[in-house]
Amino acid sequence: MGVENWTKTRLGDVIRVKHGWPFKSELFDEKLTGRPIVVAVGNFAYTGGFRFDSTLVKEYRGEYPPDFVLAPGDILLVMTCQTAGGEILGIPARIPNDGRTYLHNQRLGKVVVKNSALVDPAFLYWVFLSESFNQELCASATGTKIVHTAPDRIEAYSFDRPPLDEQRAIARILGTLDDKIELNRRMNQTLEAIARAIFKSWFVDFDPVRAKAAGRKPPGLAPAIADLFPDSFEDSELGEIPTGWTVGTLGTVAAESRGAVRPADIERGTPYIALEHMPQRSIALNSWGVSDDIASGKLRFKVGDILFGKLRPYFHKVGPAPLDGVCSTDIVVCRPKGDEWYGFALLQMASDDFVAHTERGSTGTKMPRTNWRDMAAYPVVLPKPEIAQRFTGIVRPMVDRIRASIFEQATLAALRDALLPKLISGELRVAEAERIGASVD
Repeated sequence: MGVENWTKTRLGDVIRVKHGWPFKSELFDEKLTGRPIVVAVGNFAYTGGFRFDSTLVKEYRGEYPPDFVLAPGDILLVMTCQTAGGEILGIPARIPNDGRTYLHNQRLGKVVVKNSALVDPAFLYWVFLSESFNQELCASATGTKIVHTAPDRIEAYSFDRPPLDEQRAIARILGTLDDKIELNRRMNQTLEAIARAIFKSWFVDFDPVRAKAAGRKPPGLAPAIADLFPDSFEDSELGEIPTGWTVGTLGTVAAESRGAVRPADIERGTPYIALEHMPQRSIALNSWGVSDDIASGKLRFKVGDILFGKLRPYFHKVGPAPLDGVCSTDIVVCRPKGDEWYGFALLQMASDDFVAHTERGSTGTKMPRTNWRDMAAYPVVLPKPEIAQRFTGIVRPMVDRIRASIFEQATLAALRDALLPKLISGELRVAEAERIGASVD
């Protein structure tokens, strides 16, 4: 029996699903120069939304029909899943308003609302994320190893449609939780950008030394920190470096942790990190699985250990472990040789120059990879330990805040996922959901 004032509605009565354009793969390019980006199935997160920061993003170098340029807010649905279970079939994502141009690729369906007086796109987004929607698409899909759905099968799905004001209220509740998750993510980006900027200023551009050499006070530094920096330079095999600093390698200050462990020795439920869990160009490692069904060999890591994806093109996957667990052997586990070197080692390994070094030295054909021996040989200019300690003192609270934010995001996501089926089915009404949502403010 349906909820009072809710109407059983066929999707095809309120929307149509538009096919994408078959862009030519030979005109794709992984180098990002500001040209339009072709959205791919691999850019979608299984939980909905895009994961451009942790997947390959490709620009298009050719001509294309203007009808396939996407607008911010457009909803795309995945129509092909490369696993027989169809887990990602029908998963939605909204085009971001980030100044970039996105193109509507084949195997993705664009949602076009036919009657905005009956349905709100923001509400539909959550309908598309429902388990029943995915299950119906899987039941009608074609294919075995790779499964496909089609616009007419999507449009055949029926759902209980609340009045428009209630649709908007439901979308607002779930969207607010999503917004809180996004706010945490952006805060993490800001903290990381600050840490990277300080690292570059102190250890790449040597700004405090240059300021003192010119007779100026280093801007933004407390006197106790500024006094630690020299006021002159000397020659070295790496060029001009601050006086009293030395030339070494990454291996001087960090070491590989060789914590190999057999699957049989791992307790059930142990957190597991693989390359697909690690975002690119972000040290906030905010997702993981469990090791239970992973039969391959693994490496053990502790919270705070530095994880580095060693397969190209995944070298920009690096960050501190947010918890204890095990990881794929496609990841190098590193630890600083002393606490004072923690921030220096982490930001060194997350730098573009270090990633370029690992790419140049990678070997192999289909999946080129680096190794700790080559990583450890990376030449670095080493400051006095007391300066490295000061840097760690600045960076570690940022890393700790990022880690806390990761767990906050997980809590918010769990609440959102629990509310979703209850709200769109009418089992939980808006007023009660608002009370629950207010409890996490």
